[in-house]
Amino acid sequence: MKRLFLAFLTVTLMLSFSITDVNAQIIDEAPLDGLYEDEGILQYKPMPYPSIRKADVMWSKRVWREVDFRQKFNQKFYFPIETQANWKSFIVTVLDALKEGQLTAYDISGTDELLVPITYNEVIGRQTDSIYQIMQRPNPPYEEFDTVIYTDFDATRVMRLRIKEDWYFDKQRSQMMVRIQALCPVMIKERNGQEVTEPLFWISYPESRDVFATSYVFNDFNSAARLTYDELFWKRLFDSYVYKEQNVFDRRISQYATGIDALLEAERIKTEMFMFEENLWQY
Repeated sequence: MKRLFLAFLTVTLMLSFSITDVNAQIIDEAPLDGLYEDEGILQYKPMPYPSIRKADVMWSKRVWREVDFRQKFNQKFYFPIETQANWKSFIVTVLDALKEGQLTAYDISGTDELLVPITYNEVIGRQTDSIYQIMQRPNPPYEEFDTVIYTDFDATRVMRLRIKEDWYFDKQRSQMMVRIQALCPVMIKERNGQEVTEPLFWISYPESRDVFATSYVFNDFNSAARLTYDELFWKRLFDSYVYKEQNVFDRRISQYATGIDALLEAERIKTEMFMFEENLWQY
C-alpha cells in the first residue's frame, strides 16, 4: 500500500513540475527585438479636416482613381504577406476592422454609393468560388466525371484599390484641395487564362480614419519615422491613375477609350484640373 502511495505521489509531483515548466514557458516575455520597446500607436488620432462652408466652394469635381499594389511605389499596401507585430497589409487591416465591428462595408452598386451595408461573413462568403469542371479518371476505362472545385477567399489576391474623391477650390483659402470619400479593395482573379477584376466592397474613408491612424505602414526612407495608413492617404504617398470622372453619361474611361487613348484621357483629366487652378491666378 505504501509503495502504491509513493508511486502516486511521485507521478503527481512530476506532472506538477511539468505543468509549471509549461506555464513558465508561456508567461515568459519575449526578448527585446529592436532598439527600444515598441508599445504601438494605439493612442494616435487622425488630424481633423479643415472646415468647409458651402459658400466657399466655388468649383468641385468628383474623380475615381485606381491604385495598383504591384507597382513598386504602392507595394507598401500589399506587404507584409504574413502579419507581424503592429504591421499588417492594407486588406488585412480592413478585414480585421470589419470583423471587430470598427468599420462598415457597403455593397457594390452601379453608382458607387454607400447604400447597403454588408457583414464580414457576407464579404468572405461571396469570395468562395465554385467552378464546375469535367475531369477524366487516371485509370481505365478513363471515363469522364463532373466535379466542383471550391476556392476560398485569398487576401493576397487583393492587388488594387479604388478611390473615390472630391476635388474642390476653396476661395477662402485660395487653394485647390481634395478629400477622399470612399475606398474599394479590388481582387484580381484568373478565369480561362484571363485576368479578371472583382471589386469587393466600399468603405467610407472618413469613418475609417480612426482605424487607419493606428495601423503601421512600412516607411521606405526612415524606419524610425513610423507611418500610418491615414498619413499615407493624407499625404497622398501613392501612385494612381484616373479611371472615371463625373460626367453626364456616368461612364468610365474604358467605356469610350482603350489602350493608349485611355491613358491619354486620364492624363487630360488630371491636367484639366491642374490648369483650372493655374488659370485663376494672374502673374
